[in-house]
This record gives sequence, structure tokens and C-alpha cells, in this order.
Amino acid sequence: MIHERNKLELGIVQMRCEHDTQRNLHKALAMTREAARNGAQLVCLPELFRSQYFCQTEDAALFDLAESIPGPSSTAFSELAAKLDITIVISVFERRTAGLYHNTAIVIDGAHGAVGMYRKMHIPDDPRYYEKFYFTPGDLGFKAFDTRHGKIGTLVCWDQWYPEAARITALMGAQLLCYPTAIGWHPAERAALGDSQHDAWEVMQRSHAIANGCFVAAVNRTGFEADPSARESSGIGIQFWGQSFVAAPDGRILCKASADEEVVLNVSLDLGAIEDQRRGWPFLRDRRIDVYGGLDQRFID
Repeated sequence: MIHERNKLELGIVQMRCEHDTQRNLHKALAMTREAARNGAQLVCLPELFRSQYFCQTEDAALFDLAESIPGPSSTAFSELAAKLDITIVISVFERRTAGLYHNTAIVIDGAHGAVGMYRKMHIPDDPRYYEKFYFTPGDLGFKAFDTRHGKIGTLVCWDQWYPEAARITALMGAQLLCYPTAIGWHPAERAALGDSQHDAWEVMQRSHAIANGCFVAAVNRTGFEADPSARESSGIGIQFWGQSFVAAPDGRILCKASADEEVVLNVSLDLGAIEDQRRGWPFLRDRRIDVYGGLDQRFID
């Protein structure tokens, strides 16, 4: 058995998000400290944790939630990463310049600071998920970052439905795919579709782990958040389904949060399992890279 980098101690943060951005930031910092106290070397937080999920409506005033890089989130977490000597993956609403915004993940590696960032590539436009209004699609390509604790791939939420994104990031050497996420139910649909929607999401992430022989961490928020354009009491909004989890290279779920609990989960990842899994299921060996040309087309007529 080969152990490339021995073990990686991972912490994932599942939290509720409030209207108050400072309270969200302080809570995220506190939960990251908790993960580090429990032994985490790498901590991943949910998508856009500094605010409630504002993309439920199209409102130009909500662009004011964006921050530059460096900015409040990256500065606070860079200081914390250096102090605790850990690696942290955070998700921010990035203001790149006037009128240009991205949904961006930053990897901060202890005292080395930010080692890079990834801008969300796939941008949804669905009821309650009007992200195309706010985010320019990523222009940095797919990314895998060398950190002291392993090679980390970052993808964000809607990216997690695309096998191409997971494959390319794994081919760059990522041992762990981190998916900061904000996903949930429309309350009116939950009774009829809730189980099947959640099951599809979980199966998709496990399939990325199996197909690529790597670890996958899906890190979600939890709690109900009202549509910003509706009354809080209207019941119109998203019930985030929590259930953050980590999958092993063979697809097994190593740890999983409940649907409605704010929680820090810590799990030990044996990175040597990647070598073992890929020897037994050699999907990378048997890929027919000579016949995949159609993948660069929208549809093959």
C-alpha cells in the first residue's frame, strides 16, 4: 500500500447564515477554530457564507454585499490560517472591479497566505437561483492547488453537477475536491420532490469520487432563508438541506451532517487510499482520450 502524503485531517463547517454579515463572518471564524481544535489541517466552509443567499431575487442593491480580494473575508481568514497553521477554503462574492463580480473560492495555506483562487465556472439561472444576474462566469479555468496537506481542487455548487469539471480537476492531481455549496428545497416542492432532489445531489458527488478515485467534500449551509424580495413570514424562500458530507474514493460516505444542524465535522482522510482505489478500478488508465473530441461541443447533431 502506498501512502502519498499519509493522512489529511479535514474539517467541514455547516452553518446557518443571517442577514448580519459580520455575525456570519464571526461565526464562520469560530467554527473554523473549533475544527482546528479538533485536529483539522484543512477546513472548508459553505458557499457565500458571509451573507444569506441573495440570489433568490434580482436586485442591483445586493451587489453591495460583494467584497474585493483582499477584503474582509480573505483578510480575516488569512490571519486565522497563519495563527492556527492550517489551510482554509473560503467562498466569497468577489467584486473584481466596478460592474464585474464573481463567485470565488480562495485557498489559504497557513502563513503562506492565499495560494490561489477559483472562480465558479457554471452559473445557474433557475427559480430562486438567479446567479447569472450577479456572477460573471469564471475565467481562471479549473484549478488544483498544492498545499502543505495535499493537492486540493476547488469547485463551487452548480459546478458539482458537471462530471467534466470534476474530471479535469482530478486530472490536475487533486486528491480532494472541495465543493462549497448553497443548495436546498423550495418549500412548496419538498413533500413531492425533496427526497429525489437530495438523493440526486448526493449520488452525483459520490459518483465524482468513484469515477476519479479521489475524495469529495460537499459543504452546504442549513436553515430557511426567505426570498429578500418577500416578507420573512411569507414562507417564500429556500430551505437549505444541510447534510454536508465527505465521500471516499470508493464512494463510501465517511461522515455526514444532519439536515438542520449547525455543526463542524472532522474526518481523517487516508490519501494512500487514492492509489489503492485507482489500482483496483483503473478508470484513468482505460480512458479513451483519442475519441472524446465531442465533449467540446454543445450537442452533436
